[in-house]
Amino acid sequence: MIIVHSGNVSSILPLTCSSSNLYDVPSIKSALVGDASIMEFPLDMISSLLAFLIATTGSILQGSVGFGLGLVCVPLLVLLDPVFIPGPLLLAALLLNILISNREIRSVDKAGFLWAIPGRIVGAALGAGLLILIPRENLSLLFGAMVLLAVLISLAGVHLSPSPMNLLGSGTISGLMGTTSSIGGPPLALVYQKQEGPRIRGTLAVIFIFGAIISIISLALIGRFGLREIQAGLLLFPGIILGFLLSSRLARILDRGFTRLAVLITSSISGIIVIILNVL
Repeated sequence: MIIVHSGNVSSILPLTCSSSNLYDVPSIKSALVGDASIMEFPLDMISSLLAFLIATTGSILQGSVGFGLGLVCVPLLVLLDPVFIPGPLLLAALLLNILISNREIRSVDKAGFLWAIPGRIVGAALGAGLLILIPRENLSLLFGAMVLLAVLISLAGVHLSPSPMNLLGSGTISGLMGTTSSIGGPPLALVYQKQEGPRIRGTLAVIFIFGAIISIISLALIGRFGLREIQAGLLLFPGIILGFLLSSRLARILDRGFTRLAVLITSSISGIIVIILNVL
């Protein structure tokens, strides 16, 4: 079992693919990549183009809202070829978050991310322990429902400020949710939802950078991040870079007063997808 942790790309994945895997949907996968369980790498032209488009879409979303790369890429890339998850996508996420943090560096909540990072680490560890005791599906359904409840509470006018304790708590829930469902951005984003767009994007990016580095090192130490994973990650880089460049214009539009709405919509979709993936 592999434990990885990187903001929107956090998960515990089995070493082998089976019918019980969270994203193992044979009929869809067969339609996309044929009968082979793992495609030959490098990919053919059509598969490479699909990977490019998936990475571009996820990058646009995260570059403009602050999270969402895993929301788009994890379920789609694992259907295209399991080689992309988790190491290559972690490498691509690291690049994207470096680009975002550099763009928004002046707006980063430096005190805030120092509280959120320990929470994410604790949450990831707790999530790993809970998965031993409770089926992944039950936990993912719980946290998906929690995200939707948090969105409804926010719409009702109740908001959490990014105080140290709230960030520590949301960071912990983010780590728990990321470990159990691979989508860990919403809890932190909801705490920052009333902040300005650059502050949300910059702060989340810094938090996700730390998570990606820890995860990549962990994978390398257990022999699950090598040249093949680097090659697959590099294949995603053009889409990540294009998506980041395109996100700048969308981010400026959202910053005109639509960032909070985008956070709530993306969080809601995240919660719904987590629930659907575990019900199917």
